[in-house]
Amino acid sequence: GWCDNVRPLPDGLFAPKLENSDGELKDLVWGKAHRLYGDEPPQIVVDRINAELKDIIGCQYDVIYMSAQKLVQNSLEHGYLVGSRGSVGSSLVAFMSGITEVNSLPAHYRCPNCKHADFDYAQDPAHPYGCGADMPDRKCPVCGADYEKDGFNIPFETFLGFGGDKVPDIDLNFSGEYQSNAHKYTFELFGKNHVFRAGTIGTVAEKTAIGYVRKYLEQVGRQDVPFAEVLRLAKGCEGVKRTTGQHPGGMVVIPQDKEIYDFCPVQHPADDPDSDIITTHFEYHSMESNLLKLDMLGHDDPTMIRMLEDLTGVNAREIPLDDPDTMSLFTTSEKLGFEDDPVLGPTGAVAIPEFGTSFVRGMLEDTHPNQFDILVRLSGFSHGTDVWLGNAKDLITSGTAKVNEAIGCRDDIMIFLISKGFKDTRAFKIMEAVRKGRGLPEGAEDEMKEHGVPEWYIESCKKIAYLFPKAHAVAYVMMAFRIAWFKVHRPLAFYAAYFSIRAKAFDEKYMCRGMEVAKRKMAEINAKKNAKEKKDRPSAVEEDMLTTLEVCYEFYLRGFRFARMDICRSESTRFLVDEEKGALIPPFTSIAGLGETVGDDIVEKRQGRDFLSIEEFALACTKVSSTHLEQLKEAGAFGDLPDSSQFSLF
Repeated sequence: GWCDNVRPLPDGLFAPKLENSDGELKDLVWGKAHRLYGDEPPQIVVDRINAELKDIIGCQYDVIYMSAQKLVQNSLEHGYLVGSRGSVGSSLVAFMSGITEVNSLPAHYRCPNCKHADFDYAQDPAHPYGCGADMPDRKCPVCGADYEKDGFNIPFETFLGFGGDKVPDIDLNFSGEYQSNAHKYTFELFGKNHVFRAGTIGTVAEKTAIGYVRKYLEQVGRQDVPFAEVLRLAKGCEGVKRTTGQHPGGMVVIPQDKEIYDFCPVQHPADDPDSDIITTHFEYHSMESNLLKLDMLGHDDPTMIRMLEDLTGVNAREIPLDDPDTMSLFTTSEKLGFEDDPVLGPTGAVAIPEFGTSFVRGMLEDTHPNQFDILVRLSGFSHGTDVWLGNAKDLITSGTAKVNEAIGCRDDIMIFLISKGFKDTRAFKIMEAVRKGRGLPEGAEDEMKEHGVPEWYIESCKKIAYLFPKAHAVAYVMMAFRIAWFKVHRPLAFYAAYFSIRAKAFDEKYMCRGMEVAKRKMAEINAKKNAKEKKDRPSAVEEDMLTTLEVCYEFYLRGFRFARMDICRSESTRFLVDEEKGALIPPFTSIAGLGETVGDDIVEKRQGRDFLSIEEFALACTKVSSTHLEQLKEAGAFGDLPDSSQFSLF
């Protein structure tokens, strides 16, 4: 022991500074609180804001909030909503400063006109409400205006712990189209030398290690080694660094008075000196308590919503979260104009984010959700591990528990235990143990029994391996519900956005040529599902195609159709809406193997000219191969254009 313990990283959180971030945060928060709840907001609002601000500013997290706030603001100014993910929606300060759209207060009414608020209605023990969206419409008793309904009842502690003992992680979902702008904006905020992509370290997996060992044994001429020895040698290689990568959206920010080398070395990912990206050499997790990390991921929902807003002129943020027609889709497809279709099943949830997979559609059939609060629980069920199958599903279908009693999100446990008389710190501790899959902490089971917690609830806690934060579920369901609203009320725009942005493996040959063609292709892929040999089963591309075909089938079922592709009108990657004809015009990239560059080339070359023949088109659009040309012809993209421009005079 000649060498003392050396700390490779300095201790403590090194937050960067933003000019007057604490003052700016307070102004934003109180400004919005007064706009929503009047000059003298209800005590519950004031207390919650004060408690949060004390922790946030005391721990110097105000910079984290203000960086996120500026990023979100910047995206909104460019017309893209931002989805919050993770637990940031648990923070009322995050709502009041505009970082998240999730209001974490308990369910309540507030008057947009005279600012009167009512927090008592939702607490009625006869039937309490889990979130504002589910409460009945009411008028303000003071001034007679229609009440706004808000609040999702999420405790702040799931975000910061007690007294801020958990460094907050603000995860934001930017539109994929805007993500790189968001990254550029962080350089503006903190300076180019102070923002780095979070690096990741790729390690050797067991399978790869076995490959290495076999190769080595071959080289040294040891043929007859038992497999156990191969595994023993492979164990030694497992987990060794193999390559480096980059986190998809994580940025690490260094304080102004330090440089990156105070914390870690940097590198180009995968040792590629030509890459213009510089990442941290240490994996982010080893520095998370020391440096501020911003999570800016790319996501399809904000892109979908932007396209839907552009197509319809509807402001997505004003869509009511209690629209009955939209809510009905989660139990029946009636509002779509057909019922209980043999292919699509009873619900109308196909192609709705979070709820469209066959797994979640099965869940909808088991639970018949008719409330927003239940949709939030279902989102929790579907993202948790060992939460639905073999757990909540059995409790609900057997009638042991109601949907809104089963555990869906980690916050449910804390809220429930406090309602049973637990101290909030103890309730928090039990929740943390369960959500990480550690079961119940010592003595908790007896305490729960003493407080009258039912046996099934205790057993349910023991099975859980991972639980979603409620704020994350609420933010996702909010986005999904808005997109579902368009599906009912603005269907052509909905399908145009879905096919343009979400659909995988879109191929006009099977999808744009009528219901029968689509059904045939579906049957063909489905027939492979029961094949004995793995190689005869559907490929990943075919699985993706099946999902998209289902949506095409529904599109036809609702009486819509695809118009033919058109050299003069089709876009490169986006479907165009023809409202009058109830049709969508497919883009060039809906042809298999015709990529965006070729599509863009056609759109660019046709500017300001009319092609007189296919030949002339082929000469002008240099990126279009002969295969593409044939495919375009087959798709009818040329209409009645002649093959060549020569015409005879006699």
